[in-house]
Amino acid sequence: MEVSQDVHVESARIQRQIEEHLGLGPGGLLFEFRQLERGQVRLDLITVNPRHHQSFLFRYEVGYDRLDALRKMLAYVQSARDVESSYTIQWRARGDKELHTSYFRAHNPYEALDKLYYGRDQTTLTVFSVVLNPSS
Repeated sequence: MEVSQDVHVESARIQRQIEEHLGLGPGGLLFEFRQLERGQVRLDLITVNPRHHQSFLFRYEVGYDRLDALRKMLAYVQSARDVESSYTIQWRARGDKELHTSYFRAHNPYEALDKLYYGRDQTTLTVFSVVLNPSS
């Protein structure tokens, strides 16, 4: 009888692969899982900027369990440059004097803005520009 690999070990291995592929340092990525209806699991992959300590949605995936969602996320990060455009958004947080620049991969500018505003009230940030970057 074949022994299946420990789901937690496999989960940690895939998370490490995602972190390595994106090249973000410790604490740069958050993996948030939540149960959906019909037994599915949603994984929100969140980036944390070390300079201004703001978090943004990188991507979400839905799977039939945590491992399925993680595998879909890994496939996405390995192919994102081929399927989505790069956007630069300049913004400022309410009460902050500094202008920040953040980069997002998205299918359109609205999706890029959704990633910027993820988990926050839209009135907390002022967006100055959304620019589609030339593809390389």
